[in-house]
Amino acid sequence: MRGWGQMLGEYLPDHMVFTNAAVCGASTRTFPLEKWNSLLALCPDYVLIQFGHNDSHAKENIESTDAATDYPQNIRRFILGARSAGVVPVCITPVRRRTFLDNGRVTGELEPYAAAMKAVAAELGVPVIDLHASSGVLYERLGETGTETFTVNKTDNADRPGLGDRTHFTEAGARAVACLVAEALLKILVPDAAPGRRRPSCS
Repeated sequence: MRGWGQMLGEYLPDHMVFTNAAVCGASTRTFPLEKWNSLLALCPDYVLIQFGHNDSHAKENIESTDAATDYPQNIRRFILGARSAGVVPVCITPVRRRTFLDNGRVTGELEPYAAAMKAVAAELGVPVIDLHASSGVLYERLGETGTETFTVNKTDNADRPGLGDRTHFTEAGARAVACLVAEALLKILVPDAAPGRRRPSCS
């Protein structure tokens, strides 16, 4: 199992230093404050903010948030906290789950969280990477069979018992999604960069 944050640095130019501060299982409600504060204490130029999967869990779970109320409020808190520390926030919408409908289209159960993040980003003037959209395009282009190696597919996954883990990535899936993030991120950070700056092509 791998997260795309573990692979992102491989797709960035050599002069960029990337720190992966993701916390497995955390949501906008449960991300550790001490982890956030220690990240800002590093004084990075940018911080990438992505939440949604764990926020979307069943309402009885402590990590759950509502896409229309506390989730956007929490996203605002992260954005404003970054800015108060002199760090530029970049929002990233949640990546799709690798689940498909009978017509070959990828499902959109995280759309409310993606829409909420884009709305907050627009409200506060924050650049946003729409990974929900780009991962959907990638998954539908490759299809269910073509993306089978992207997720661990364990049938005893607690989130979807008996249905297979279509959320957590293998190394192959993490690399594919990291490439999408890097491609979009470099367009934000260095939009006029020459082709030789290791900008990835994920098509």
